Amino acid sequence: MKTPHTIQGLIDLEKLDNSFIIDMKYASYDNFMGKKLYPLNKCILQLETAKKLINANNYAKALGYKLKVLDAYRPLSIQNLMWETLSDDNFVAPPTRGSKHNRGCAVDITLVNFDGNELEMPSVFDDFSEKAWITYTSAAEHQLQNREFLAKIMTSNGFERIKTEWWHFNDAEFNKYPLLDICLESFL
Repeated sequence: MKTPHTIQGLIDLEKLDNSFIIDMKYASYDNFMGKKLYPLNKCILQLETAKKLINANNYAKALGYKLKVLDAYRPLSIQNLMWETLSDDNFVAPPTRGSKHNRGCAVDITLVNFDGNELEMPSVFDDFSEKAWITYTSAAEHQLQNREFLAKIMTSNGFERIKTEWWHFNDAEFNKYPLLDICLESFL
């Protein structure tokens, strides 16, 4: 298959593989900002990061699950808006440093079964409490197992965890990519 066109290395994941559930939380009002920040519900990633995510999804599918994408590439201008609302670098990277999301090599995800139902995790997405931390142990056992199952799928496929968000995974090769501020409408 011929690789679709990229913009500064970024590509729409669905042009490579349409088997993911894409639910970009910042393309809706269902997020900590309480407002729509993205003009469209598209998962944009660096091409090599997208390939790793496809491998992770194939791994999950072989076990009876699939990945649901909640966030991916985020323009730096939107990072500024988020920082103005929540200037806590445990959860939002300061725009002066930028986020791995701004490089197109970070993804926020969860696991769903083949009916599309999310597996229970210790917290909901964008929970800024200790329940989101990967060291949190006071959740129900099945929630902790689900969190670690997701982590195994992702880390087995070239991603790294961060300590404060069970849903966030960075491409282990993130330092290859620059900060970007390309508007999402460019991917229509």
